[in-house]
Amino acid sequence: MTPDLIDSLFTSFQQQRIAVIGDVMLDKYIFGHVSRISPEYPVPVVDVTHETSRLGGAANVALNIHALGAKAFLIGVTGSDPGREGMTALMGEQGLDAGLLLADPSRPTTCKTRILSQNHHITRVDYESRQPLDADTEAKLLEMFREIAGTLGAVVLEDYNKGVLTGSFIASVIAICREIGVPVLVDPKLKGFFSYQGCSVFKPNLSELAASLGIVLHNNDREVEEGCLLLKERLQADSFVVTRSEKGMSIYDGSFTHIPATSLEVADVSGAGDTVIGILALGTAAGLDLVTSTRIANLAAGTVCQEVGAAPVRPDRLLNACRIHLR
Repeated sequence: MTPDLIDSLFTSFQQQRIAVIGDVMLDKYIFGHVSRISPEYPVPVVDVTHETSRLGGAANVALNIHALGAKAFLIGVTGSDPGREGMTALMGEQGLDAGLLLADPSRPTTCKTRILSQNHHITRVDYESRQPLDADTEAKLLEMFREIAGTLGAVVLEDYNKGVLTGSFIASVIAICREIGVPVLVDPKLKGFFSYQGCSVFKPNLSELAASLGIVLHNNDREVEEGCLLLKERLQADSFVVTRSEKGMSIYDGSFTHIPATSLEVADVSGAGDTVIGILALGTAAGLDLVTSTRIANLAAGTVCQEVGAAPVRPDRLLNACRIHLR
């Protein structure tokens, strides 16, 4: 790719409209240092230096899309609690619209609090519900999606198994999108793994692929290819992208393409999968072939892994990485 073509591609990203549907969450980080063990119980005592909050889950996917100039529509459910207030405040600061987030007082806003010492994770505390949405809430979400579906270039289904993406809701969204020709990209979790029949791009990681099939997969090209072929027999998706940590990514779209990971210093892998599915959706909406989209997503994941905690891709860093590596 020439520099001019890369610049043109990034400009085209800014014209896209992407819906992200799924489990939104608030990521809280408590930073400090460990200097002693508690006299009450043999656990480390963290002396807190500062705290921060970030958008997580489907909200982080939307933030990555927004960071590259596109319009992101975030559809999901929160509680009616301080967690929702914190999330909507963060979205406002980032320029994201919270108007498509339903408040459900029967469940908490999903919140993950990570405690770190010298950038190493000590523990995590979660507030969440994994109960499936009730029929009324699901119907409201689907109606909100119907109203914008015809304006979209792509849809992301972001599943963290917190109850938003029920089997019936998934089937309805995919059916609507297939009828109007909008691609659907899926970032799955193990529960409901095979509910995404008919999606456009399915993006599991290696461990999810192995667990879903009930087999052991070593992180080599041959076994990943065998796993993809087995998955294709059970899940009628158009294409597959398997993320493989330090081995990069593998694509199956009728043939196999293996993309090595970028050799960048890794500080934290939190949120890297959110970045990947967001970039894949942008590339798909912009008309890129899947291999090129995945190469860009791979570079984007490499840049966000240099930061501690879930963070959106920085356009300047990604543009620079594309100019260096996409030749």
